[in-house]
Amino acid sequence: MLTETFAVRFYETDALKHVSNTVLVGWFEAARFPIFKIFTPTLDLDNWPLILANYNVDFLQQIFMDAEVTVKTGISRIGNSSFVVYQELWQSEELKAKGTTTLVHFDYQTQRSAAIGDDARAKLNELFVEA
Repeated sequence: MLTETFAVRFYETDALKHVSNTVLVGWFEAARFPIFKIFTPTLDLDNWPLILANYNVDFLQQIFMDAEVTVKTGISRIGNSSFVVYQELWQSEELKAKGTTTLVHFDYQTQRSAAIGDDARAKLNELFVEA
């Protein structure tokens, strides 16, 4: 799995010293950058070929400001034009949350999904995990 570590910033917490539930979605997205680069190596937004179809986050334990968090990212399903990114968020060696995001390879000119090419499919397969 790919890994990305983030420092918990003060403004990402609430009055109970918990990390806000909205922050995890941002961390998960930031940790997907290597996957975005499979489809757009330069991250050129004028030629972006992906669209988000769904995301789901399961909050398993409280997350606090006192320690960094690590997001682990893999691919749990690959279809013809879509794929599912599986992610886990760890803090202090404990699994705190997990989630999935369905991304669709998308042609913005035709406004339709497009088949995932062989090169991208091979790179996604290298990140395959059982979720």
